[in-house]
Amino acid sequence: MFYLVGLGLFDEKDISLKGLKCLKSVDKIYAEFFTSRLFGSSFEAIENLIGKEIEVLVRGEVEEESKFIEEAKDNDVALITGGDPLIATTHSEFLVQCAKKGIKYEVIHGSSILSSAPAISGLQAYKFGKVTTIPFPDYNFYPKSPYEAIEENLRMDMHTLVLLDIQAHKERYMSVNEGLEYLMNIKNDLDHEGLITEDTLAIGIARVGSKDVVVKAGSIGDLIDFDFGEPLHCIIIPSKLHIVEAEYLVEVAGANPEILNEI
Repeated sequence: MFYLVGLGLFDEKDISLKGLKCLKSVDKIYAEFFTSRLFGSSFEAIENLIGKEIEVLVRGEVEEESKFIEEAKDNDVALITGGDPLIATTHSEFLVQCAKKGIKYEVIHGSSILSSAPAISGLQAYKFGKVTTIPFPDYNFYPKSPYEAIEENLRMDMHTLVLLDIQAHKERYMSVNEGLEYLMNIKNDLDHEGLITEDTLAIGIARVGSKDVVVKAGSIGDLIDFDFGEPLHCIIIPSKLHIVEAEYLVEVAGANPEILNEI
């Protein structure tokens, strides 16, 4: 039997009771933390909670070898990951492999940034459009697609959740500040007047699921120098606001009360 278990958002306490019971009973536990990780917890704390050793896999071992699938033919094997395990398309492929090989499987879901960030932002979930991700730029690699995705959502009066790049193998996690700078650099390279400027309302979010979560709303120009603290971070670019959304951003997220006059 193959078990795909999500650990949730921030620390080992986010693991569901169902997930914990499963992990205590299986024969072998593997983990991958390159798509997501628990910043409020150590690897040792997770092992101590479960009471078993965990083998951490690198990207190649997960995406190319998938040895845990073969082992699941004769043993109960679990793969754990931060967040919800099926948000990463890599993981859904494992279920395809199990189905083809006749291996039984079970998915135990965990809380995900895709639902938690929109929720803590105070914006209405059904008004979100396409999710986009800002990557770390590299040599000859500075795609405009994140900016264009936000523009497309704004034209349809949809909010945008902007995920920020994670390079766990390098201990490199993009900040809200770096993400906003990326968008402004794209704006400066456009051959047309962009919809996203330093005056655009944005929401910076840090450490969702923790006691010191930060939700700060303001113009991009104001937020670009704001200290959001430790990872993980994400950004939301709102579209047209309902009065309830606007009041939340003012009272909870510290937005300028003038946005209420624009409703």
